[in-house]
Amino acid sequence: MISSRNLSRRFGEFTAVDNVSFEVPTGGICALLGPNGAGKSTLMKMLTGLLAPTSGEAFVAGYDVRKEPLAVKHAAGILPESLGLFDALTVDEHLLLSGPIYGLTQAETRHRADQLLHALSLEEGRDTFLNQCSQGMRKKTALALALLHNPRVLFLDEPFEGVDPVTADTIRTFLVAIAGRGVTIFLTSHILSIVNRLADQILVIRGGRVVWQSAASELPQSLEEVYFGLVEASTVDDLPWLGSPQS
Repeated sequence: MISSRNLSRRFGEFTAVDNVSFEVPTGGICALLGPNGAGKSTLMKMLTGLLAPTSGEAFVAGYDVRKEPLAVKHAAGILPESLGLFDALTVDEHLLLSGPIYGLTQAETRHRADQLLHALSLEEGRDTFLNQCSQGMRKKTALALALLHNPRVLFLDEPFEGVDPVTADTIRTFLVAIAGRGVTIFLTSHILSIVNRLADQILVIRGGRVVWQSAASELPQSLEEVYFGLVEASTVDDLPWLGSPQS
């Protein structure tokens, strides 16, 4: 459902993504991991048709991301890290105004919106303006928007960042359920504990290059050990003055 072959993106002399190749089957959940600046966002933008590759090719739901970016956008649901929401609209208004963009009738939009609000525990906050919503409500609203048109593929940029544990588990459980119904999911995250319970495929990128890819079940160690071994071990400098009695 998602296929990347030697995909690269250069900005002048800088190579942000370097010959990345991988495949995610229908209904698979692939987690793209890596430190800040590794190339995750650039790769995500190429796969969603927002940024043209410098070289290589990629296909999403059978569409060429370079030649058919609009078709990719219609086939995919996208949750950007910025969320792309409007503070002056309510949760409900976001959904009702977005349905016609995808060719849904008013009745279809209302029906799907009600179901999504219920599934994501947003019913009580449906009339809340986005500038009054918690980060968790904002994330779930953006996820509902990404799902409204029944996408075949879902791209999620940091869906668990800045949300409380209940919201994170609601989103995780929901993603597992829709993947079981054939939706292919590609996500980035820094929260390895959630990725460990969610993804069935792991892709680690560093300096624009893939340094690990495998099924989650084939990891030779824990995900944390693999990640720190490939990317960078955590370090803590000793600051002896912290916690010392004041003189």
